[in-house]
Amino acid sequence: MTMTPTAVLHSEWLKIRSIRSIHGSLLAVLATTLGITVLILGTTGQEQAERPGSDVLLNAFFALTFGQIAAIVFGATAVSSEFLNGALRISLAAVPRRSLFYAAKMTAIGGSALVVGLVTSFTSFLVGQLFLGEHAIGLGHPGALRAVLGGGIYLALMALLAAGLAALLRSAVAVLGLLIPLFLIVPFVLVDVATEVVAYLPDRAGQAVLHQNPADGPGPWAGLGVTAVWAAAALLAGWWAIRNRDA
Repeated sequence: MTMTPTAVLHSEWLKIRSIRSIHGSLLAVLATTLGITVLILGTTGQEQAERPGSDVLLNAFFALTFGQIAAIVFGATAVSSEFLNGALRISLAAVPRRSLFYAAKMTAIGGSALVVGLVTSFTSFLVGQLFLGEHAIGLGHPGALRAVLGGGIYLALMALLAAGLAALLRSAVAVLGLLIPLFLIVPFVLVDVATEVVAYLPDRAGQAVLHQNPADGPGPWAGLGVTAVWAAAALLAGWWAIRNRDA
């Protein structure tokens, strides 16, 4: 009996809920971002806001840099779990249509990450403002609502980028070994020689949506679009691997 797309999607959602390492990393997106927001803005938030030229909007989303690591871990582990102990063979026995299986898995991952990402972005922004006193801003502040919505979308795209790469590389460790240096080390190495290139890396481009007025590189929504292109390329590569490689 062939499973319907709805049934396949439901089964993928159940995997996310039932495997501790997967839903734990998803919840870590909110916990990490919120915890660091409280720690940073609660201790130095007002001091940062008083600095000349300070981007109060970007300061509000400083912790999202750490939340994206948890989003990457979530996307990578949600896919790499299929390559442990023959789980992929079992999944494909239940859903022989590999494209359907892959689409349902990525939809479940992306949908879950988007919901948690939006909750994380809104909650961190609103809670963070409680510590800023007279420097606090609201959702009506220029660019604030765009940054809050964009921040949630950005986290979902990072999870999908990692998920697509995990389908290609078949290892969460390999994905983390690739993306973490790319985001945390490479930009600082290239910044003096290839500033324009750095601005179009998936993290730097997507984070433009968090700035009040991005100075270099793509604009807020264009930058998020660049990140979406990176994620789409990774998802396409992952789809090719799932379709053509042995389970």
